[in-house]
Amino acid sequence: MKRYTKEHEWVELNGNVATVGISAHAADELGDITYVELPANGKTVTKGAAMAVVESVKAASDVFAPVSGTVVDVNSALEADPAMLNSAAETDGWFCKISGVAAADLDGLMTVEQYAEYAKK
Repeated sequence: MKRYTKEHEWVELNGNVATVGISAHAADELGDITYVELPANGKTVTKGAAMAVVESVKAASDVFAPVSGTVVDVNSALEADPAMLNSAAETDGWFCKISGVAAADLDGLMTVEQYAEYAKK
């Protein structure tokens, strides 16, 4: 089940491990992405706090943790090819995996349908 934040991050929970990234809408808004700074493995992240950075030809933006937990995997392919976010933000362009996530952290996040409406605004 995929959920979205108002800051345009997505999260997909599998057991107590969440995969996190930015939405395709956010990647489109940023334009050509040139740099990604991922969180470190083992880092504890807090829901709503900055955990990564994305830079594009237009702007630099913080990426906020949509859930709390510990980073257990990062997508190092993004550091080598940040433009992957422009073509595959919600598939191969995931940022990190976070363990120890409580299902309740998804409460208040938008469904795919709700996010589609929100992103139109």
